[in-house]
Amino acid sequence: MSKQRRKKGRPVSGWIILDKPYDFGSTEAVSKLKWLLQAQKAGHAGTLDPLATGVLPIAFGEATKTVPYVMDWAKRYRFTAKWGEATTTDDREGAVTATSDKRPTRAEIEAVLPQFTGAIEQAPPQFSAVKIGGERAYDLARAGETVAIEARTIDIHEFSIIDIPDADHAVFEAVTGKGAYVRALVRDMARTLGTQGHVAELRRTAVGPFRAEDGVTIAMLEAMESPEARDAALLPIDAALAGLPQALIGGPEAEKLKRGQPAVISPAVAKGVRGGESGTIPAVLASMHGEAVALCELDGLKLKPLRVFNA
Repeated sequence: MSKQRRKKGRPVSGWIILDKPYDFGSTEAVSKLKWLLQAQKAGHAGTLDPLATGVLPIAFGEATKTVPYVMDWAKRYRFTAKWGEATTTDDREGAVTATSDKRPTRAEIEAVLPQFTGAIEQAPPQFSAVKIGGERAYDLARAGETVAIEARTIDIHEFSIIDIPDADHAVFEAVTGKGAYVRALVRDMARTLGTQGHVAELRRTAVGPFRAEDGVTIAMLEAMESPEARDAALLPIDAALAGLPQALIGGPEAEKLKRGQPAVISPAVAKGVRGGESGTIPAVLASMHGEAVALCELDGLKLKPLRVFNA
């Protein structure tokens, strides 16, 4: 019988809210932080373009099980549109593909904002992570292929103009739902305004409750003296589960859940989880002494484990 291979690195679990620097890829950022913490396992929750800065939530160890919940959170951006030029990438990295002398006024911009707020149809950029026939769109685009990417419905919860520093530029803030591309938003808005446009600057200021001002930089982590010292930057696993109903359980229930078995809770705890509501509810976080035990489905008085945390 072959021995099980030992995992390299430290079994750390939790979240680091990275304030990603400019010209640094999301996968590159994950690799860097994994090395800095000497962690066994890490992954990010939502790609941020290399030329964008700001909030990139990075999960370690058991926290990677909660990534889908973070992916569903709304994201807040502050960005600058440059009018008059369309590019291959819809940001300043790409080659210019079309130009226009039209420069929209503030009144014209404000007039079209409602068309780009709420549930809208949006086709992702050619340079995006969308899969086309099993391949990433950006890989096809880099190979010189132009592919048809179907539009899909996305949510723009908020969209406002902040400043017009000059005729060529406008600064915006937006809160978007899952799958929305700011680059496509600027591209489509420019066309509606009778011009061309691309994103000149982009900063993600928040992902759900994770905010840029609460984040850490790579330089801050590098300044710490050891991987163990960098653990101080970790948030708990359940930081990603804000807003989920919670069930406070005891030792026997926790042991059952950790074995993958349902645990029975009292009617009072079940009522507290439901908050008086009937029907289906989202996943429930079962916790003991402030530590996340499992994500569960509540079925009557039974907690059925969906994801068990081993930290």
